[in-house]
Amino acid sequence: MSEYIQYLSELIPEKDSLKLVKNEAAKFYKTHSLDECFYMGHELYKSDNFQIQEVSVFLFGYAAHENADALSFLKNTVSQNDSWKVQEILAMAFDNHCNIIGYETALPTIQEWLDSDCANVRRAVSEGLRIWTSRPYFKDNPQAAIELLAAHKSDESAYVRKSIGNAIRDISKKHNKLVFAELSTWDLSSKEIRQVYKLASKFLDIDKK
Repeated sequence: MSEYIQYLSELIPEKDSLKLVKNEAAKFYKTHSLDECFYMGHELYKSDNFQIQEVSVFLFGYAAHENADALSFLKNTVSQNDSWKVQEILAMAFDNHCNIIGYETALPTIQEWLDSDCANVRRAVSEGLRIWTSRPYFKDNPQAAIELLAAHKSDESAYVRKSIGNAIRDISKKHNKLVFAELSTWDLSSKEIRQVYKLASKFLDIDKK
């Protein structure tokens, strides 16, 4: 396993290379067992190189459908990482997990993460599944996506609220009537909700209050 870590250290450039990170993680996943993905994920996460950590996060996402500890590591440990770039990969890894098990099957986990006390965990869902209605299940059930997101329109984190607003805005491109109907029910006396409303209603022909 140390040879693989050395290989990544030599392969991955100092500049950010998401494509390379994604490709290497996918390659390892396809050629190794899930137990090996989980073990290597732990080893790579110890690296000081954020891109090697990113490979680790992807591997945990791939292993999570059969390893609850992998999903727990993403939720409880990776979410505490100080790198915003690693947090972006957390969102992608969570989406990979949902895709593997099926988005409808993932609904309880999606809800659990959205209800987390950690802003990074909540955002991993709202950001990771964008565009929500391009994902199986939500493509046929756009209202479900809107309701899950709208439930967090007053999130205490501006960082999460921005993601929520942008995610609803994405949905409005194809489902403007559904989004319009949802936004019409919002109490805009709250500045937090007004922030989300402004983002979510960007492509709708309504008054921006």
